[in-house]
Amino acid sequence: MKNKNRTFKVKDLEYSIRSAVNSDARMLSKVRARIDGETENLDREEGEGFIDETGFERLIKTDTEMPSHLFLVAEVDGEIVGFSRCEGNQLKRSSHKAEFGVGVLKDFWGYGIGVNLLKESITWADSIGIKKMNLKVLETNDRAIKIYSRLGFETEGILKKDKLLSDGKFYSTILMGRWNES
Repeated sequence: MKNKNRTFKVKDLEYSIRSAVNSDARMLSKVRARIDGETENLDREEGEGFIDETGFERLIKTDTEMPSHLFLVAEVDGEIVGFSRCEGNQLKRSSHKAEFGVGVLKDFWGYGIGVNLLKESITWADSIGIKKMNLKVLETNDRAIKIYSRLGFETEGILKKDKLLSDGKFYSTILMGRWNES
């Protein structure tokens, strides 16, 4: 599904959030790989689960055509610096929910990009009747957990010792959900 373009200005940085388009595919492939290498908060290390330009073209096409999917990008001066996806479910028993994921380049942390991607996704989900949004977050990502909680997400479960990080220790993944009563 498509979303309207919104512009934000935070700490003298102006950025826009808009729906992904086909011409974003090449840049998205590079940005996703870079984000994966900049943090251990995500599921992948740099280069793992690589999605090339053609793969992103397919994702963008699907997410544009499916009313229960949303693919957003954050852009600064014509360059993609972050993205988010909401993927709904076509099965009738699960059609009321969508899974949310987000990634922002480390150079652009602290400007509210991830928060605004999430807020735009919540607004979209509420507007099309999605009742539940789900996400997963690493237990050590305190900042993200606080943001998600502030925006109405609650802890629903914990996958204990779910991720093995570079320090050789296992960490848990927190499952969070937000229910829309309206």
